[in-house]
Amino acid sequence: MRSGKEIELPSKDKRSLLKALGPGILFACTAIGVSHLVQSTRAGANFGFALLWAVIAANVFKYPFFEFGSRYANATGESLIDGYNRISRWALGLYFMITIGSMFFVAAAVVFVTSGFCENLFGLGAIVPFKAFTTIVLLVGCVLILWLGKYSVLDSLIKVIGAVLLVSTVIAFILTLVHGRVPPIEGFTPEPIWGAAGFGFLIALMGWMPTAVDLSAWNSLWTIERIKQTGYHPTLKETLFDFNFGYWVSAVLSICFVTLGAFLIYGTGETMPGGSAGFANKVIELYTTTIGSWSYIIIASAAFSIMFGTCIGVLDGYARSLERSSELLFYSATRANEELKNSRVYVVSLFVVAIGAFLIISFFSGHFKLLIDLATTISFLIAPVIAVINYRLVTRDEFPVDARPGVLMRGLSVLGILFLTGFSLFFIVTKFI
Repeated sequence: MRSGKEIELPSKDKRSLLKALGPGILFACTAIGVSHLVQSTRAGANFGFALLWAVIAANVFKYPFFEFGSRYANATGESLIDGYNRISRWALGLYFMITIGSMFFVAAAVVFVTSGFCENLFGLGAIVPFKAFTTIVLLVGCVLILWLGKYSVLDSLIKVIGAVLLVSTVIAFILTLVHGRVPPIEGFTPEPIWGAAGFGFLIALMGWMPTAVDLSAWNSLWTIERIKQTGYHPTLKETLFDFNFGYWVSAVLSICFVTLGAFLIYGTGETMPGGSAGFANKVIELYTTTIGSWSYIIIASAAFSIMFGTCIGVLDGYARSLERSSELLFYSATRANEELKNSRVYVVSLFVVAIGAFLIISFFSGHFKLLIDLATTISFLIAPVIAVINYRLVTRDEFPVDARPGVLMRGLSVLGILFLTGFSLFFIVTKFI
């Protein structure tokens, strides 16, 4: 591990902060995908602002555990996955099992949503030779991009895409507030939050808000990859600035999407379609209703692009996680480091995730919302375990003193663990007991 004193060295490069930017923006764009475009919009459309507290709470209480990924990577030069191995083999093994158990569902949900936006943008529904054509093309495209270009392509692509959707969403949000809320139909009765369906959706909503906690390891992997790409090791302050910028922009956008759904759909008698392409078209309509029909192609392109970027980010994140955890579990320490430098495990992992996602999509074909809710619920239920391990990593005696979280962050971490554990247990009790 690097010593804590190295973290605070001032940068000699005036462009050092720009060199540090990347992993946080990549995280934000990956998060904006399903959790914002789909789940936040559904929350507003089905429940108005009744679930806004859940969106805010999930963003606040999950924050420390994602931040720890960037913090740990900067301070140690290692990923969280290496950190899990330092705690014990069981911690690494547990993470590996969690990754194996959830990655196909998570990747499938993201690809499923992306295919809907793709079909909506290009009008593929009536012309594709068979139903799974769009999904196959997307998966092959993502795999090829990552296989040939890896992080550099992902980093460059996601910044442009994210900027377009950010500007579009803010404009749509402001115009929606100016135009005011669409009046509800006569006799409209709000759906109860604490009913079986409402509570089930609440857990699914928080599961990926802003994204799954086990994906915090990706922050650390991308932080390390950015250092390799630029040849510059940023200060802890620079790394956390990059992460915080991406994280809180993502959090604000989640509120924007809830507002769009609440103002334009809630109480009108309309519902979000069950199919992925129909759902995508409805989301685009939320923008064009306020900005104008002329903006359709811009918004549709931006929405598809951000989902495509999310798709690439998810496949890359799982492939990297599977690669590193497999190397540490099944190779000696020396060989694991050699494999990391010149490894085929990444490519194999990439194909495994892609093929598994395709099989899950094929099984859930026609059940768009069910797949999304299942994937997000799984993510929420495993969140407390990862949260505890991440907190343990950055508070151990072996972790550099100068890089440890302060009192407020540690307090928020404890509250976050209680929040995630409490809702998970409540869900299990009400669902299965």
